[in-house]
Parts: sequence; C-alpha cells; structure tokens
Amino acid sequence: MPTSRRCVLMLLALLCAIGSFQADAADKPRVIVSTDIGGSDPDDFQSMVHYLVYADRFDTEGLVSSPPHAGRAGHILEALEAYEHDYPNLRTWSPEYPSPQTLRATVRQGAIDPQAGDVPPETISDGAKRIIERAHADDPRPVWVLVWGSITDVAQAVHKDPTIKAKLRIYSIGSWNTRQDPKARDYLYANHPDLWWIESDTTFRGMYMGGRQSGDLGNRSFAAEHVKGHGRLGDLFMAKKADIKMGDTPSVLYLLHGDRDRPETEHWGGAFVRPDPQDRPTYWYDDPSDENRDHDRNGARTVNQWRVDYLRDWQHRMDRAKQAKAEAR
Repeated sequence: MPTSRRCVLMLLALLCAIGSFQADAADKPRVIVSTDIGGSDPDDFQSMVHYLVYADRFDTEGLVSSPPHAGRAGHILEALEAYEHDYPNLRTWSPEYPSPQTLRATVRQGAIDPQAGDVPPETISDGAKRIIERAHADDPRPVWVLVWGSITDVAQAVHKDPTIKAKLRIYSIGSWNTRQDPKARDYLYANHPDLWWIESDTTFRGMYMGGRQSGDLGNRSFAAEHVKGHGRLGDLFMAKKADIKMGDTPSVLYLLHGDRDRPETEHWGGAFVRPDPQDRPTYWYDDPSDENRDHDRNGARTVNQWRVDYLRDWQHRMDRAKQAKAEAR
C-alpha cells in the first residue's frame, strides 16, 4: 500500500476514534450524589459501593454528605478509601475510572440540620454551593443530582439561585429520607413546579422486595456469593450490612439502563408517571397501576422486574474489584 494512502487511512481511523470518544463523553451523565451515608441506615454505604464500581460510567462532580443529624463527609471518605485500594484492579478494566484523588476533591459537607422555616436559609451549606457551582459550569449536559438522604441541600441551592433549575435533573429517594426534613421537600414542591424531578417514595423498594430471589439471587445469598471477598469495596459492603437493601441504588440504575430523558419509560431504576402533567410537566412519581404494584408499594415492579439483569451486571462489576483484567482471563 502506498505510504500516502496508508497515512490517510491512519488519519481517518484516528478521527473516528476521537469522534467515538467524544460521543461517549457527551453521553456520560454528570452526577452529584447527595447521601446521608453514615447515618442510621447502613444501606447508603451499600449504594456507594455499587456506585463506585460503576464510576467509569459517570462524570462524578459532587459527593455531598446530606444527613441531617448523623452522617458526615468523613463517611464518604471511608468509602473512597476502599475504592482507592481496589482502584488498581478497576483501572485495568477501564481507563475511565476516576482516580481516588479526583473523587475526594468533589466531597462536600452538606447541611447537618433540617430546614427550620418554610423557606431555606440565606446562608447555605458547602454541599448546596457545590450544586450551584457545577450547574453553572460551561458544559451543555445537565447535572443529575441523586438524592439518597434529605433534599435539604437541593432546596438551599435552588432557593439561592433559581436559574440553576434549567440544568438540574433530580432523582430523589423519598419516604424515610423525606421525613428527616419535610420542610425542604415541601418548599421545593410548593415553590418550584418547573423543577425536573423524579420523586420515588415506594418504587425504590423494588430493589430488595419482589422479583426473582431464588438461588444466588436472594438478598443474602447474592451478597454472600458475589460481594463478600470482592475487594475492599466488597468487604465494606458486608461489614455495614450483609444482605441487599440498597434502597438508594435505583437512582443509579436509572442512569445505567433506559432513556434518561423519559422517566415514564422502562429503566432498571423504575418507570414513573406524571400526576399533574399540565401544571407540573417535569415532575414524576410512583406508578400506582395494579400491574406495577407489589402490595401497597406503587411502582416497585418497575424495578424488580429487572432484578436478574441488574444483579448479574453488578456481579461482573464486583469481579472487577476482586481482580485485575489480565488475571481474570
């Protein structure tokens, strides 16, 4: 082959590779995780372990401690210490895994007290400041805020700077979390009907209730076989709680499988309905239809119908923490 033609072909291949990389980068969601990790419910540690073994799939721009009450940023750092131990193995599977130092730089302490009045305070937490900062970054992609604890920091950020709403995509796990700071949630609902918001009060329970749980797919058997002994991350998971709860994980699963822009369609993390499409066109809630309900848990089946898929996928991810790619062959 003539040298000139070979050079042209090599250049075209390089341009295709660059184009593919740019397309993948554009599709990778920007994520801020707002978590009450370290509080009274150990499942946030479980969800953080799950998130970190998928960290190559996200641009993580914030890891915010959002208690209120118990739980601090130091508990996020505890999870990142385990990630640092397993990082050499994870990196052999994908160069897109962020360094532990990069992730540590995103950690912020959020509000440690629930909202006292009907509106958020003018002095806001470092976690709320991080949300505002990343929303104003020069990046056309929206910022996905996955709320695993109270929604206090989101309320503070939106109250302080309502212009950020156009860039935010909120997926909040409600129920017990909402009861820790109901005023923050009620402020957002009453004053910001244009906020893009998936509020999961019961759908998330499909993570650990229902679906196929026979054999190694049970909440306890899966953890014993596919998480225990799988790197420092697996050890952390088991030390905090030795069976699957991971009630916050559907917010991550939502971004892993399905059309992120259409919450009413099928996702690993659930399918939702718009209860008031005219006045709240960008607000989604748990699906109350009989076919998607497990007992009184609206929407749970829209998660647990995918149980085999998301657990098997996670199983392979935990293998990454356990050993390097070359060793796995």
